[in-house]
Amino acid sequence: MPARTPKKRIEGSTRSRPRKTKFQADLAPADDRMVRVLKDELQLSSNTDFLSDALALFRWAVSERKLGNRIVSESASGERRVLLFPRLERVAPDVALPHVQIQWTARELESLAALVSAKEATPPTEALIRAMRD
Repeated sequence: MPARTPKKRIEGSTRSRPRKTKFQADLAPADDRMVRVLKDELQLSSNTDFLSDALALFRWAVSERKLGNRIVSESASGERRVLLFPRLERVAPDVALPHVQIQWTARELESLAALVSAKEATPPTEALIRAMRD
């Protein structure tokens, strides 16, 4: 009977690779449709690719705001719009944040006062419910 030689372990096989993490999200129907539309527009075949790209974009935006930089969209005609995203402002350094001044009419102020002082909230209208679903 021939002598058996012990099998050698292949180096590196004992190292375990980091496990991938599963991610699950409960999305409103409108958000689910938006994800599907964006995946189609960007020609992404998987939710993993979509989430990875979204994370890369969000990570960049956070790093820019941490530096105090504004994120701006510029049209072909040169019109500029600054992104105002409250969660990003949490990481921005202490600077004067942009504000909007609203010119209220007397009627609008009266309507606002009535809404604020009401004992119970006014139920949403059918039009508002449809708008929230879309």
